[in-house]
Amino acid sequence: MERLVLRGARVVDGTGGPSRSVDVEVVDGRIATVGEVPATGGEADEVDLTGLVLAPGFVDIHTHFDAQVLWDPDFTPSSWHGVTTVVLGNTGFGVAPARPVDRPVVIETLEHVEGMNATALEAGIDWTFESYPEYLDVVDARPKRLNVASMVPHSMVRLFVMGADAATSRPATDAELADMCAMVREGLDAGALGLSSSQAPTHVGAFGRPVPSRLASVDEVRQLLGTIGATGRGLAEVTYGPLMEIDAAARLSRDLGVRITWGSLLTGLFGGHGAAMALLEQASAVGADFWPQVSCREIVFQMSLGNPYYFNQVPAFSEVIGRDPDEQRRRYADADWRARVKPDVLTARPGAYDRISVEETDVHGDLRGRTMAELGEERGAHPFDVMMDLALDEDMATRFRIVSRNDDAEELGQLVRDPRTLLGAHDAGAHVDMVCDAGFPSHLLGHWVRDVGALDLEQAVWRLTGQPADVFGVPDRGRIQPGYWADLVAFDSDRVAAQPNERRYDFPGGTDRLICPNVGVEHVWVAGTAVRRDGQEVPGAAPGVLVRA
Repeated sequence: MERLVLRGARVVDGTGGPSRSVDVEVVDGRIATVGEVPATGGEADEVDLTGLVLAPGFVDIHTHFDAQVLWDPDFTPSSWHGVTTVVLGNTGFGVAPARPVDRPVVIETLEHVEGMNATALEAGIDWTFESYPEYLDVVDARPKRLNVASMVPHSMVRLFVMGADAATSRPATDAELADMCAMVREGLDAGALGLSSSQAPTHVGAFGRPVPSRLASVDEVRQLLGTIGATGRGLAEVTYGPLMEIDAAARLSRDLGVRITWGSLLTGLFGGHGAAMALLEQASAVGADFWPQVSCREIVFQMSLGNPYYFNQVPAFSEVIGRDPDEQRRRYADADWRARVKPDVLTARPGAYDRISVEETDVHGDLRGRTMAELGEERGAHPFDVMMDLALDEDMATRFRIVSRNDDAEELGQLVRDPRTLLGAHDAGAHVDMVCDAGFPSHLLGHWVRDVGALDLEQAVWRLTGQPADVFGVPDRGRIQPGYWADLVAFDSDRVAAQPNERRYDFPGGTDRLICPNVGVEHVWVAGTAVRRDGQEVPGAAPGVLVRA
């Protein structure tokens, strides 16, 4: 029998109830006692947490670690921020199911839609699986610092059943849809938490076509969700789009009796101030088991023109996205191409030039922090021309800071504290060279709780633990109570904070990514095993498991 006793902390148990000064005893990986624990006389590992908050381990419901788990068992940087369980397979994307012939399409889709580096994917995925259950078995067998749960990704199922050309160009036949429903049921039986899908117009994948799930009819979506309903367990994640506007998705949840989480409710995405809250009210009026996801951070990209993700809805950018760098340089220098682009930029991205500034550069250091609008006015040039010229002067290595969404602090604060929403949409593992919001727990606790006071500590911990665990059906996690797994985090509420992003070149093939350090997260345990101690990761710790529903 292995015993661990944690003493002296302010315990916030993940229910939203008031904190308490109590001991927590762990026996064989599960919580045994929450209350007074007598002295053990050296029969247990005792840790003094005086001055710290002890909470359940944080649950990140929206990650894209599907490929990264195959080369990074530590799930960095999420593991630094008190996250103990991550959910994969979001927005309809993953690396399984995948036939060998479709693997290049899978990689290209993840590259274009989720901002993953194709070189890293090609070097890091060993493809010892084909079906979705086989993928889960591979993840199950791998050493893991954190727990992993997953959803069946609609686009990958559609690609597997229909083939690349058909999946990205036409509706499914009745026979194909029957096969897809069978594969979703197979995934649920293998332990998936549910199904994910996307209708987002920004999701353009291989061949410059919409990702497979965007070709799905309403009937296809209904039948796939009906498969979940028939099992009596699990949920669906759907991303906004023409078929899945928030009220339509809420009605679908109500009519089918299926829990749906909808993404993402970001300020500025659906209109000006108040538009996001109005959509939340609209969805709530339907009376469904419906959970919009929100991000608690301003959405900021650091983008080079080698992967101009921000402009993927500008028609002429289809001529450069995913193309050879030489072809991209030729287009960016072409005055006629620029002239075709300029009228569409502000239509697709209103206020873009005030949102884009110079960020990472070895050549234009004196311009760092300056917006394209400012530089255009200063130089008497069109802001788009300024951006193209700066990039070409540095062989496209210049990275521009782009404030994309969630910059309305007042409305964002309303969304963050509204219990009808879930904290999600932080995309850990995706867009790795452009953004890193994996540190959102540290940001929530430092910025929104301590600095702004938008919600109290007990509410915030519930938002990070008990609420997502309950909604997603993550068993025996998200609370500090007897019988639950001892996934725990101890942090200093006076210090905890996410730190500025840093660029590292530590992915397969020497490729780069942004990481988000933090301060204040002192200790983390997964099933009672320490994975972080005194603010440092415990080398080689791998107590994580595959969480099957």
